[in-house]
Amino acid sequence: MRTMTMCLTAALLIAPAGLLAQDSTSTGKAGPQARIDAALSTALSAGVPVSLLEGKIAEGKAKGVSMDRIAAAVEQRLEALTTAQAAMTKAGIKNSTDGELSVAADAVQAGVSQSALAAVSQGAPDGSRAVAIAVLTDLVAQGQASAQALERVQTALARGPEALANLGAQVAGNGHAEAGLGA
Repeated sequence: MRTMTMCLTAALLIAPAGLLAQDSTSTGKAGPQARIDAALSTALSAGVPVSLLEGKIAEGKAKGVSMDRIAAAVEQRLEALTTAQAAMTKAGIKNSTDGELSVAADAVQAGVSQSALAAVSQGAPDGSRAVAIAVLTDLVAQGQASAQALERVQTALARGPEALANLGAQVAGNGHAEAGLGA
């Protein structure tokens, strides 16, 4: 009986340590929901619209993506959004729309430099800012350096909204041609 009591006592003392070892947060690696919650909290404190991250979460869930991959995508998107927000703030844009910030984050994720993003944000009128950033992004995505793409967008902006729209259409046409979808 004494042996059985000692075995049970030992088991009860060891069990909490085993459970603690299974807790993902105790190993320094948070679970996916904790990572998502942390990203949302960081977005709130940074002034980044949480809705831009919630859309990413909803998209991942709708596609049946694992929570680990959703958490990673949310963390990457948050990084792009905060970088884009910093570039726009540097450009003196204090009240960007959610759409402008989202397009600017797309630009960051496509490899547009922060200085090019700031320059185009500053140089584009409010109504054309998102389009100008999107065209800049497309040019960089097609392999142009940020500086060269910025120069083309600034030239189009100087000529007016129609020139910017034409550059955007030209860029989109080149993308389709390169993919074998255009003439």
